[in-house]
Amino acid sequence: MTRNTRLVILLAAVVLLGAFGTGAVLHARQQSGLRDQQQADGPAVRSGTVSLRPSGGRRLLIRNLAWGPHRDEIASVPAGRPQGPRTASGVKCLRFHAAAGTGICLQAVHGTLGDSYRAVVLDAHLRERRHFPAAGIPTRARVSPSGHLVAWTVFVSGDSYAGTAFSTRTAVVDTRTWAFDDNLESFRLVKDGHPYRAADINVWGVTFADDNRFYATVATGGQTYLVRGDLTARTLTTLHRNVECPSLSPDGTRIAYKKRVRGASPDAPWRLYVLDLRTMKETATAERRDIDDQALWADGSTLVYALPGDYGSDLWTVPADGTGTARRLMASAVAPAYLG
Repeated sequence: MTRNTRLVILLAAVVLLGAFGTGAVLHARQQSGLRDQQQADGPAVRSGTVSLRPSGGRRLLIRNLAWGPHRDEIASVPAGRPQGPRTASGVKCLRFHAAAGTGICLQAVHGTLGDSYRAVVLDAHLRERRHFPAAGIPTRARVSPSGHLVAWTVFVSGDSYAGTAFSTRTAVVDTRTWAFDDNLESFRLVKDGHPYRAADINVWGVTFADDNRFYATVATGGQTYLVRGDLTARTLTTLHRNVECPSLSPDGTRIAYKKRVRGASPDAPWRLYVLDLRTMKETATAERRDIDDQALWADGSTLVYALPGDYGSDLWTVPADGTGTARRLMASAVAPAYLG
């Protein structure tokens, strides 16, 4: 090979490498511009300090689903301005809830052999206090009003409540002593006034009344039940049929829940209802779409819940008394918690 030939080959290689580099840079800029545009089309999100302590008025914390570098981080907005800019914490969670300076964050742990999951108890500054292994895919999380108890539910098998081929595991931790009940199925079940045992019992969707009493869903024999739980007695007592993912009102008198309704699609079977615990009267809310979420009481009269949105989920509100209409509260958000 002559010297001139080698020079021609070298020049050609340089030109090709330059073209490739230019193309890569342009592609990166294009992708960056696309990401910026997608973020610009949604809510503004910025890094900052997020606390679980009262500060400067009532706030709403959510898992942020807006596209961009802060996706999946716990973020905060003023409760009165849910569409306003979000302050992102840097802490990523799949499920989240908080009360009285305590948070529960269900996280994925990415490994070479696949993902595992853990439940992380957070302090008021969103720093880890302690973590526990979670046996499957996170689906529900709650903190008691005092902040002393946390609970979470995971799918051990399956990934949806719509069918019957799933198994759940629900755990409760006392953050004062770190006493850990890793499976509420070990509690004694009293069904229709009688002790009951079965191999197909599943428990999910805890909502706390205080530091001992709670409500949850029990499924067995093809039916779901609202149960009242007692941590000291280690009992679950059925109260009402066809109740899933209960949420106790601030005054402790009503349960918001998703109910399977006749004639609905098996893939979208639920509607949002409220149960009066004194009279056991059911009230259908004005939300007529399928609800697969554990609703949250924003106050004594308004429910907040997630529905599918462009970037995963949006949060919606509806009056709890059956009046009014459903309205979108904020886009690209899930797992709400009100503080202050």
